[in-house]
Amino acid sequence: MPDAGRRSVMAFDFGLRRIGVATGQEMLGTGQPLAMIPAENGKPDWSRIEKLLTEWQPDLVLVGLPLNMDGSESDMCGRSRKFGKRIHGRFHVPVEMVDERLTSYEAKGEVMAAGGSRDFGRHGVDDRAAVLILETWCRLQSE
Repeated sequence: MPDAGRRSVMAFDFGLRRIGVATGQEMLGTGQPLAMIPAENGKPDWSRIEKLLTEWQPDLVLVGLPLNMDGSESDMCGRSRKFGKRIHGRFHVPVEMVDERLTSYEAKGEVMAAGGSRDFGRHGVDDRAAVLILETWCRLQSE
């Protein structure tokens, strides 16, 4: 396993219609948007995920866990966990779940502040949320 501070990380913001993807380095603590993968009722195009994993070869995959504000599990938590387990099972890469409370809300605010429209599906909210998941995880690692 590579030095913990030098790990390459890929983050997924799981959704029923789209799955945002970001990549980054733990040492830098920042991520960059990579892709938005269409999903049909939460079922992604696994070949696209495989292509990204093969190309970027992350040491670790993060999947956002959409907890409620009180820390309890939302209805989507089970689906997000299942998605993470499938990534691990199919591609044999370590997967960690990351609390993603408010990442989509924050991402929408960033898109609007940058002059984007409310048509969030076309303006990078899901991949931006994945960046926020990655950066949240990095902050927690440095504490």
